Amino acid sequence: MKINFIDLQAQYKEYKKEIDSEVLEVMSLAQFIGGEKLNLFEKNLAAYTGSKHAIGCSSGTDALLLSLMALDISAGDEVITSPFTFISTAEVIALLGAKPVFVDIDEESYNIDPSKIEDAITERTKAIMPVSLYGQCADMEAINDIAKKHNLSVIEDACQSFGATYNNKKSCNLSTIGCTSFFPSKPLGAYGDGGAIFTNDDALAEKMRMLLNHGQNERYKHKYIGINGRLDAIQAAVLNVKLKHFDKEVRLRDEIGSRYSDLLEDSDVITPKIAPNATSVYAQYSIRVKDREAMIEKLNKKEIPTAVHYPVPLHMQEAFKYLDYKEGDFPISELVSKQIMSLPMSAYLSEAEQDFVVQAIKG
Repeated sequence: MKINFIDLQAQYKEYKKEIDSEVLEVMSLAQFIGGEKLNLFEKNLAAYTGSKHAIGCSSGTDALLLSLMALDISAGDEVITSPFTFISTAEVIALLGAKPVFVDIDEESYNIDPSKIEDAITERTKAIMPVSLYGQCADMEAINDIAKKHNLSVIEDACQSFGATYNNKKSCNLSTIGCTSFFPSKPLGAYGDGGAIFTNDDALAEKMRMLLNHGQNERYKHKYIGINGRLDAIQAAVLNVKLKHFDKEVRLRDEIGSRYSDLLEDSDVITPKIAPNATSVYAQYSIRVKDREAMIEKLNKKEIPTAVHYPVPLHMQEAFKYLDYKEGDFPISELVSKQIMSLPMSAYLSEAEQDFVVQAIKG
């Protein structure tokens, strides 16, 4: 049985007529930057999350960068975040000359452990950037309470959790600023790079709109040093089509993720734990196994694709050697990074394909 890790082709076939029509309309209008497609998409994003402002941008990484820039994070400042995530989370902090300060994760959710955050706060701390990993929100209520106590901003890195909920509120609308990614493999994916920023703060929204367009408040009048961080109209058009069908896909992803966990309940693997006050969009379905290499080899023999998100925690990456962290500083992140692996997952994964994967794991 040939199984795709993420079946983007099946999704395109499902919405082909709508997507083709929208893309061709952009081509015929020749309005490739900004315009009505982007305006409509931002309006729909805001309505979906319940945020006052939704701002399309060029990638999830740029969404995080623009958020930090809007909060005036700069050299000498510190931002608390997780060492168990993709590098972009800490990368953007370092790019601005600020210091990423890592706090270990919770062993069940794989998100930053709120109980360890206060010990990492110093007089230089300006923000907390929790990651909502694998599709489940971090414990945002606890994090927001800590931030309020210490007068800090919170940026939710929701690049993997758009569509998830926490206490019946949508991810991206849980803190000062929320950021997400529309990389093609994300639950809501573009046909190229893309991202969005969310906030209920009018001043921050206005500033971020200027920052992503070279700091302009009107053409050739630059209030800030900004970047070229705009979202293309073609990507906005594609995403608008997908957003119409997104709730259905979120439901399917939840059913498939829950079914995986039920089928693997009597196996030797550790399955994802979803908090009772949360839902997950299962951006990845990630399990933990004691001998990952043996499991990957076993599945490869059955032509079942796998991936590892993430094999090396950020504090052990060469790029962050200057921070002087060492092995053993974040033991849970280090343990999980040795055991974690992701299985095929998409809204179009069939029960037969899922059964085949589970049988291979148990075999």
